[in-house]
Amino acid sequence: MKLLIIEDEASLLENIINYFNGEGNICEGCSSLYAAINKLANYEYDCILLDIGLPDGEGFTILDFLRLHMRNEAVLILSAKNSLEDKLKGLNLGADDYLIKPFHLAELKARVDAIYRRKAFNSPNKLVFKEISINLHGRTVEVNQNPIILTKKEYDMLLYFIANKGKVISKNAIAEHLWGDEMDMHDNFDFIYTHIKNLRKKLLDHTENEYLKSIYGIGYKFIEG
Repeated sequence: MKLLIIEDEASLLENIINYFNGEGNICEGCSSLYAAINKLANYEYDCILLDIGLPDGEGFTILDFLRLHMRNEAVLILSAKNSLEDKLKGLNLGADDYLIKPFHLAELKARVDAIYRRKAFNSPNKLVFKEISINLHGRTVEVNQNPIILTKKEYDMLLYFIANKGKVISKNAIAEHLWGDEMDMHDNFDFIYTHIKNLRKKLLDHTENEYLKSIYGIGYKFIEG
């Protein structure tokens, strides 16, 4: 999962990033409304953790931005205010959940996982696509009821493709979404090809349907059948 954490309390921002990175996610952080808008203007995320009390404006502006640009990121508001008015305002503007500070990071993760599953796949625990079955809680995959062993990147890539099935996805978009800032360490996109080749082979070991298609000169497409 790729997350954007918008939080102006430096220690809390660092703790959240470290915690979610330790769980294998890609995290980017910023501490101002200006920086957040700049990030969102250039990149897409699976989930946004949004502090509404920012030094240069209200975090509600982010919700307006997402709605105006018809974005689909899941949003969890983080607030020191236990205010019904603020909670209702955030939810009415499109936020998916609202968490009062202080909170335990384990609860934050559980909330994030729940709204991401609900937003991306409309399923609490299980995602089924044709003969592919994914247990989102256990992070396990079966194809025609046969378990397949995927690396973390292969698993994340499979989720990303299914969530965007039918769309042509550029190599740059795949790299930026699944590797974040790490992509700057690579001179080319050969590392993406290796992961896709391995994922395609593992799927084809148990199905005749070749869902992953290369689009010459552009990227890849997960076909719907």
